[in-house]
Amino acid sequence: MPDLIDMQNITKIYSNGVVANRDVNFSVQKGEIHALVGENGAGKSTLMKILYGLEQKTGGRILLNGQATEIKNPHQAIDLGIGMVHQNFMLVPSFTIAENVVLGREPVKGRLVDTEAAIRVTERIAQEYGLDVDPLARVEATPVGMRQRVEILKTLYRGADLLILDEPTAVLTPQETDELFQAVRRLVDQGKTVIFITHKLIEVKEISDRVTVMRLGQVTGKVQTADVSEEDIARMMVGREVLFRVEKPEQPRGEAVAEVRELGYVSATGRPMLRDVSFNVYAGEILGIAGVEGNGQTELAEVLSGLKTPTTGQALVQGESILGHGPRGVRRAGVAHIPEDRLTNGVALEASIAENLAVDRYYRPPFTRRGVLSLKQIRRQAEALIETFDIRTSGYNAPIGSLSGGNMQKVVIAREFSADPLLLIAAQPTRGVDIGASEFVRRQLVEARNKGQAVLLISADLAEILSLADRIAVMYKGQIAGMFKNTPDLTEAELGLYMLGLKTQPAAALERML
Repeated sequence: MPDLIDMQNITKIYSNGVVANRDVNFSVQKGEIHALVGENGAGKSTLMKILYGLEQKTGGRILLNGQATEIKNPHQAIDLGIGMVHQNFMLVPSFTIAENVVLGREPVKGRLVDTEAAIRVTERIAQEYGLDVDPLARVEATPVGMRQRVEILKTLYRGADLLILDEPTAVLTPQETDELFQAVRRLVDQGKTVIFITHKLIEVKEISDRVTVMRLGQVTGKVQTADVSEEDIARMMVGREVLFRVEKPEQPRGEAVAEVRELGYVSATGRPMLRDVSFNVYAGEILGIAGVEGNGQTELAEVLSGLKTPTTGQALVQGESILGHGPRGVRRAGVAHIPEDRLTNGVALEASIAENLAVDRYYRPPFTRRGVLSLKQIRRQAEALIETFDIRTSGYNAPIGSLSGGNMQKVVIAREFSADPLLLIAAQPTRGVDIGASEFVRRQLVEARNKGQAVLLISADLAEILSLADRIAVMYKGQIAGMFKNTPDLTEAELGLYMLGLKTQPAAALERML
């Protein structure tokens, strides 16, 4: 029996000469869950876009059930039974779940959309595959896990037999991830086939039957999942041993460096994004902020770094207010900030690496004396930081936009750490970077903590929070729902209950944990 999908010698070369895929052979058997893993830039997303018709291959061929097939666009892919659920959901927030499921292929009655039929078909598919949804609920009012189900239902409604799930758990709580895995297994039991793209190797081991590993546009391994460990997969991805845990020695924390009290922020649309947020960050500790994205974590980082002005409350660093002074004033107070969106707030893409490394300090000695900028000092700093932080580049004058995501993040890390801050705010510091760069970033955060700096770590990756933080605060709807010492018995599942709003600590308990 032929493979359901057999991609043979797939090559993709872009017009600028970049080779995304080189002679890639990738096959999927009917009825399996097949994990596709690799670092950013490994070529896995390009390969799946070719399979889904979003990109056109330069060379090679695709066999579907043993028959050579050309897939020119997503409509053709859908007609062939191939569906893709993207990492960034493609839903209309103001529409109901049923309206989103049938969008573009609506059942009609005469010249009008048959709303009742849309509801019935949504209920039928949801029941058939165990994807519980409320067809009448508006998407904008549903949690992230529910939206994930809607995307899968959309694909099933269009007749997909092969589902490509691109980083499907990136924004889910542990409970929502468990529910997704149950749904994926039910899909396979019903005769579907799933390609699962993820960077979370623990999930690869839990959900998949086979794994294909890519590195630098080529396949470096095809294995039965049961035959390999997470460490084995990481080695194939990176080409070397990877340390999954950063050694974090026990140490007494120091004085409170940052004190945040009753902080509030209302967005331009009038929506309260922060509500009475209070906590301390101490010297020599990492305070982790966990939560489903969109619950105020981004606004918290931007208020504390001077990018936004709060509505109420106060924030002090060593007793001095840092609110209302803008980013430069906050930096002068001893605060450094690794922003979650490095492309918007972290770097100037067309400026050189050296310029990006000096952007927060060029106006101070030794970079400026008597109003004259010292290019020599800027170059010296850049060369030293490039070496210290292992930034892979052709030279300090290279535009930062020419770097990979991981090396771009290393530039941001180098700039913020070299500022020797009292308080380091690290927002999603390993997002979008590969395993090797993530390992490096986490090690740097622990070293800052070990040196006595106060670190506020905001991350959607619960495993990262549990690995690095000394204390953990969970945010839900703009508030601190719970705060914990990071002890061995604290689990992702327990934190997930607070992330979903199913549990909340009383005010007195939160006060004791400040």
